[in-house]
Amino acid sequence: MVRVISTAGDVIHVDDVAGALQLDRTAAAQRLSRWTEQGWLRRVGRGAYVAASIDTMGSDRVLDDPWVLVPALFAPAYIGGRTAAEHWDLTEQIFKDVLVMTAQALRQKRQERHGMLFSLKHIDERKLFGTKNVWRHQTRVPVSDVHRTVVDMLDDPAIGGGIQHVADCVAAYMRRGDRDDEKLIEYAMRLGNGAVFKRLGFLAERLPNGADLARLCENHLSGGHAKLDPAQDGPRVETKWRLRVPQRWAREGTT
Repeated sequence: MVRVISTAGDVIHVDDVAGALQLDRTAAAQRLSRWTEQGWLRRVGRGAYVAASIDTMGSDRVLDDPWVLVPALFAPAYIGGRTAAEHWDLTEQIFKDVLVMTAQALRQKRQERHGMLFSLKHIDERKLFGTKNVWRHQTRVPVSDVHRTVVDMLDDPAIGGGIQHVADCVAAYMRRGDRDDEKLIEYAMRLGNGAVFKRLGFLAERLPNGADLARLCENHLSGGHAKLDPAQDGPRVETKWRLRVPQRWAREGTT
């Protein structure tokens, strides 16, 4: 088994066993099944297993880092939203779940796998861009880069923990040395949701260093009105941004 683990890394599949031990797939699957019955492995998904350490024997929790399961369980996918915001230090808030953007068809948007909670959002595979690979243990995991993270949360504030948290993340982004206004605009155009420009322009304009970005957003405003946060009522209209906002976000002169 040591040879298999050293070859496969954090998550073990049938092909890993077949290759490491020079077995056909049937024999390799049988070997995995036997190891699982003996308690040396834990099944974490269809055809996916992890080594059960001494500390995790008899426990539902098999890994200290749920990120390593994402490529095995949800690919094509990437870590995004509020989880990526934590990774890129856009927030100090800690969330219990792992937010995953996946092109897989979804039956359940929240899944618990061996004590680890994953929140899933479906995304068109053609929109899998703006990611970076990060190493977690021996597994390479795609995560949205800091610019895509911001754009994704503006596209759907729910995956960012709500509009107030998204606004805080945008403010943190604007203070970063790697801030890139043009990259935000590029990503928003590729994503194709006009509401992103309305939300981003509105939030950027309220920041002391956001005037330039707000002007860029003005050049890409689409028709119709969007909500600042689809989860909240928007009784007030920010005419400039064609945006419906909750009362507490409204400024004087809005309708």
